[in-house]
Amino acid sequence: VIGPSGKQINKIIDETGVKIDIEQDGTIFISSVNEAMNQKAKQIIEDIVREVEVGQIYLGKVKRIEKFGAFVELFNGKDGLVHISELAEERVGRVEDVVSIGDEILVKVMEIDKQGRVNLSRKAVLREKKEKKGKRPERHRMKP
Repeated sequence: VIGPSGKQINKIIDETGVKIDIEQDGTIFISSVNEAMNQKAKQIIEDIVREVEVGQIYLGKVKRIEKFGAFVELFNGKDGLVHISELAEERVGRVEDVVSIGDEILVKVMEIDKQGRVNLSRKAVLREKKEKKGKRPERHRMKP
């Protein structure tokens, strides 16, 4: 949470105007006269310590586009790659045909490789939505 030379914590303080105290045991105290800024600082800290989970679906923001895919920020400082083959169910010619920088998209974490890189799929989310939509509700037969 602190970051090198206190860079991370100072950024949170500058951005929100709160006072942050960190105890030896890692407990963090946030104080401010403004409750909204308290909550914002708390959310930033939670995002910093939060871990990406395989199998989870996140609403992320497209930050960068390359020929091979789109880099999507899942939450503060945590991002992953949606390979071009995982952007849509149909074949995609160009990444820009599906997403643009700044777009918010639902993605599923498929794996975190040995280098810590997060591999994402938009196609998996689209398939899951389609499967849920296509299922008929269960019918129960009742005897009179």
